[in-house]
Amino acid sequence: MSRIPMLAPEDLDDDQRRAFESITRGPRGGAGRAALVDDRGALLGPFNAMVTAPTVGEPLQALGVAIRYRTGLSARARELAILTVAAHHRSDFEWEVHVRDGRAAGLTDTELAAAVHGEPAALTDPTERVVLRTTRAMLRTGDLTDDEYTTAVAAIGEATLVELTTLVGYYALLALQLRVFRVPARVTGPWTAQTTED
Repeated sequence: MSRIPMLAPEDLDDDQRRAFESITRGPRGGAGRAALVDDRGALLGPFNAMVTAPTVGEPLQALGVAIRYRTGLSARARELAILTVAAHHRSDFEWEVHVRDGRAAGLTDTELAAAVHGEPAALTDPTERVVLRTTRAMLRTGDLTDDEYTTAVAAIGEATLVELTTLVGYYALLALQLRVFRVPARVTGPWTAQTTED
């Protein structure tokens, strides 16, 4: 049960309605709009929090659009990075959404499992391997060594590395909000079973 009220369209003030419309009428909306809202029309996942506080929520959702739809990362590389962040933070909602998007981008079950468990992934694309290693390094240490930085820049360039660091920070922030506000997911992440054994 969410700690903050799920705001249906009739509950919104003018600022909240603008944020709501930006989310539902932008690239996330369209044919996929039904997956964004519950049966009352309230936004699911991190989007309800964005609408609750539209002063920061509106710029945050715009950043999310840029990360999802405008970066130099391929769809596969982007989804690998997002899923690695979701697994690191054990963010069920983000895992649920992005495992679907990752499969649509062509990720296999083996590659998805590698994102969860931090195992080497049998990636044939050298850029995807660097994106995965770079994402893991940033999550592990909050930094990149000189060698890791040089390798990343050589593979994806400085601008795309800026985009990747922004992606890692953005999805870490969403994971925090989802956890703090107890936003439910329809499924639990694949790390749940192993958590009880640790």
